[in-house]
Amino acid sequence: MSVSLDAPPDVTDPSPPPAPRRRRLRLAAHRVGLPLLSLALFLGLWQIAAASGTWNETFVPYPSTVWKAFVDFSTTHDGVRGYQGYLLWEHLYMTLRRVAIGVVIGVVLGVLLGLAMGTVSWIRSLLEPWLTFLRALPPLAYFFLLVIWLGIDEAPKITLLALAALPPAAVATTAAVLATPVTLVEAARALGASRVQVIRDVVAPSALPETFTGIRLSVGIAYSSVVAAELFNGIPGIGGAVKDASNYNNTPVVLVGIFAIGFSGLVIDGLLRALERRVVPWRGKA
Repeated sequence: MSVSLDAPPDVTDPSPPPAPRRRRLRLAAHRVGLPLLSLALFLGLWQIAAASGTWNETFVPYPSTVWKAFVDFSTTHDGVRGYQGYLLWEHLYMTLRRVAIGVVIGVVLGVLLGLAMGTVSWIRSLLEPWLTFLRALPPLAYFFLLVIWLGIDEAPKITLLALAALPPAAVATTAAVLATPVTLVEAARALGASRVQVIRDVVAPSALPETFTGIRLSVGIAYSSVVAAELFNGIPGIGGAVKDASNYNNTPVVLVGIFAIGFSGLVIDGLLRALERRVVPWRGKA
């Protein structure tokens, strides 16, 4: 009988096989490398367009000019504090505050309306045309009316953002409630569940994934309406700063404001997606 002198395999080796490690590296490269590549490509094309001389620098400023405007916007320089006396973060804070209040009001009302419209047919018939009417209106169409009714302080701005956020949340919630599997509802009723229990334990969890989609749409639409909301008495506020800078053809400051709105919107959407993954972990799995 022969005895093998080969060392037994190390079954306790924690290192993963090469293939999964390569897949993780490739995934990380896609998630980080591709966005960085697209950003570098964008900046390169922007620099080429500005240096070509095809457009006046008022229309297409150099990236370095916009960076200087960002630094000036964010600091106190030559005795001037930011833009119109407020730093960039102070403008952004006021804008986010308005958006947050407006979105919370609009989303809460929209979700409640959606639940009511999805479960009671006559409420749906009564309110659906008005929601469609409101959803079709651009914010500027009724903002001036809100200014006449509510003045130029915070009330018309927050009301505008709430009205912009309400229809997507209501429509998404209504559709999600109507799409609840009938078999689940009937099974709950057969087990003796009341109407409130069916809505709370069956309909609401089933509608939650699509409701989150509506909430994300509401936030995006409200955020895209913020410049309109800050047309009057919007300083401090990013939209107000953009509007004021555009009056003087101050393109670098306008671009800084646009980038601030866009990047903060990306962060907010990322936070909403993370919250959705935590609150609705079954989405796409059931």
